[in-house]
Amino acid sequence: MSGEEHRELRRREAAPKETTPQTTMTTEVVIDTSTVTDSANPATTTTATASPLPSPFDGALAANFSGDNTCPTFINDFLSNATFKACYPVSLLLQGSQSFFEAEKSFYSITLVLDAACKADVDTCTDYFNDLASSLITDGHCGKEYQRQNALVVQAYQGMKTYNTVYKATCLHNQDSNASEYCFANAITNTTTPSNAYLYYLPFNSTLPATAAPVCGSCTQQTMGIYQAATSNRKADIANTYLSAAGQINSECGTNFVNTSLAAVAESGSIASFYPASPSSALLLSFAFMAISHWIL
Repeated sequence: MSGEEHRELRRREAAPKETTPQTTMTTEVVIDTSTVTDSANPATTTTATASPLPSPFDGALAANFSGDNTCPTFINDFLSNATFKACYPVSLLLQGSQSFFEAEKSFYSITLVLDAACKADVDTCTDYFNDLASSLITDGHCGKEYQRQNALVVQAYQGMKTYNTVYKATCLHNQDSNASEYCFANAITNTTTPSNAYLYYLPFNSTLPATAAPVCGSCTQQTMGIYQAATSNRKADIANTYLSAAGQINSECGTNFVNTSLAAVAESGSIASFYPASPSSALLLSFAFMAISHWIL
């Protein structure tokens, strides 16, 4: 089996399985239609056509559940919620969105996604997703599915709890070359040096592959700075993966390139302090390979 076939197989194996034909649920978020004036001819205007942005869980949602409809109903409800749509969380797209996977193949399309996501009020949305995460894993909603390690529920929970950290990391701009470009867009579409893309899966309890050598630039340094600050919550998964990644990066970039210590423990009652143990670390590791495999497709 070729390397390309192997990666495609890993991607397909990582995706939640569909057991029975179901109605596909999608959340429609669109790029606002805007009118642009041609500077060479002020009388001429061009209207940009609205197009759908990637949606979380854009497969057959109900196929991932058994029993009653309590959990999928709850998920459908928050996916259609106006606040959820306004926050437009990349953290919930990274692990389980086929449309986001496709958007990552184009620098232009992933930039449009980031433009939409980075317009959100990060503080308001952080509070919203922390509350939503707590509600998600209650017995009246998806608590039983979470305890059963249902892949989609685990993805949803982690995406909510990592919202703030992932927002800050994916909204960083490249200070080394073009300050108008997102570091994430450069990393995820770079087929020459793909190692930087692995950085964005550290908050989901995914470690850097032993052969990964992220570029020794400001994007790597700033991203790791965001992660180091997030380790103040020792229950967050980034606290499990940060130190090994920092040591690996410093072996390539120099002893003091990034901080190799965890941040001071956050005060009790911080917005990120409630974080039950993840049901399965190995489960989440596979999603990094699902997304990164697109470089060879």
